[in-house]
Amino acid sequence: MAQADVTILFALFPGVTQLDFTGPHQVFSRLPGATVKVASVTGADIEVDGFAISGLGRLADIPACDVLCVPGGAGTSAAMLDDAFMGEVRRLAAGAWFVTSVCTGSLVLGAAGLLRGRRAACHWAARDLLARFGAIPDAGRVVRDGNIITGGGVTAGIDFALTLAAEIAGDEVAQAIQLVLEYAPAPPFDAGRPETAPPEVLERVRRTMARPAADRLAAVETAAARL
Repeated sequence: MAQADVTILFALFPGVTQLDFTGPHQVFSRLPGATVKVASVTGADIEVDGFAISGLGRLADIPACDVLCVPGGAGTSAAMLDDAFMGEVRRLAAGAWFVTSVCTGSLVLGAAGLLRGRRAACHWAARDLLARFGAIPDAGRVVRDGNIITGGGVTAGIDFALTLAAEIAGDEVAQAIQLVLEYAPAPPFDAGRPETAPPEVLERVRRTMARPAADRLAAVETAAARL
């Protein structure tokens, strides 16, 4: 697809993980011809990770978008049960070329009934919950199934955004954006996935995630029962 003008919308909520949003936003903001919008239900500032995301629009005021992206974060548990937010996600997804997510944002897409029978990525700690919505959990860093493109946990959002940028504007444009951003990850540790992290590190992270995981499971079960 070679598209000169495309509207990309990030649908945010309180408790979003900022890098789920800011990583892809950095890529899309350099995509020629792209209009990148950021909105929430109320349009109020969202405080996250020590700073505020401001200048948000209201989702209800946006008639349509070409790309809908839902980031993840601890706030997805509440977002899945927010009728106003979920209603806007369903409305905007219905007319979008691509419906996308980063991290646990795919749980929101699942709760909206958009992932039945579709392969989808998610953060490793929540990936299995996608099955509750009839989705097929996929461990890929970026997963495409039709017009649904989902990224894995947090930093996978950059890979997702470059993948979509190539789809929209071609490989050369996407590679130029990657070069400008000097995106050439070379982490000091091979601990970015549970399969490669040292066992003691994995256990430590699982302990810290235990309470949020319980809350997320309860929200997923409630949201799945509503479908």
